[in-house]
Amino acid sequence: MTALVIVEHDNASVKDATLATVTAAKAFGDVHALVAGSGCGAAAEAAAKIDGVSKVLVADDAAYAHPLAEELAAVVLSVADGYDAILAPATTTGKNFLPRVAAALDVAQISDIIEVVSTDTFKRPIYAGNAIATVQSSDAKKVITVRGTAFDKAAAEGGSAAVESIAAAPAVGVSSYVGAELSKSDRPELTSAKIIISGGRGMGSGENFAIIDAVADKLGAAVGASRAAVDAGFVPNDYQVGQTGKIVAPELYIAVGISGAIQHLAGMKDSKIIVAINKDEEAPIFQVADYGLVADLFDAVPALEKALG
Repeated sequence: MTALVIVEHDNASVKDATLATVTAAKAFGDVHALVAGSGCGAAAEAAAKIDGVSKVLVADDAAYAHPLAEELAAVVLSVADGYDAILAPATTTGKNFLPRVAAALDVAQISDIIEVVSTDTFKRPIYAGNAIATVQSSDAKKVITVRGTAFDKAAAEGGSAAVESIAAAPAVGVSSYVGAELSKSDRPELTSAKIIISGGRGMGSGENFAIIDAVADKLGAAVGASRAAVDAGFVPNDYQVGQTGKIVAPELYIAVGISGAIQHLAGMKDSKIIVAINKDEEAPIFQVADYGLVADLFDAVPALEKALG
């Protein structure tokens, strides 16, 4: 059997979520990778070095300069016939285009898998991660999104895959890239950070996130937020950790002023060590925390920052 992994990249480097997807794809046997981008030669070279990838298909065209769902789906469909499984990371991008691929192939997508039991059976979380469903598919071709935090990352070096250029698919042309407003930060990406400190509704305002920023700078951590904090306009939505935000599993997760709603817990409860700071000792976050501090965050967080030197 042969699996095709759709590489998530920035035209220069490969995103970590792709490495975890390659690990999942290895269960199918031979692994090929598809890099669709514009001026994406460096990303293709990086994909060729991933351990376990035997071939890299490269579609280099202006149509793929930005990951528009319609255009990505078209190029994936153009090569889909040769594969038993098509996998992509369960990220914003993967969740956007892969359902179009599944619909066009008339198969059921298997979403957000956390384990490959066999080539037709998979495990995935349901009910915000409170239950695990075992799903068996009889479709001839499997279309799968992979939860990156559930699989070890394949080694980014050590492979020597053949690189093959493929023609761009005919332009769909029903959408166009207008622009993006991205928050710029020197901190690690949320989904790949080893340490994350997140704030919730208890922060009170966006200005108060400055005390979290100070601790993050000392720890070299990424800054996250609960949906309540994002909905309140304290921080941008790309900070959001949770079922409708980003799924993370860092070595250390510090939750500040976060009550611990199921929506948030679904995105971070696989963290290795969870520390909670909340003045409400009945807050649900303490049920999953390894260490809990019942205190006013406006006293505790500055004290932590001071203690870190």
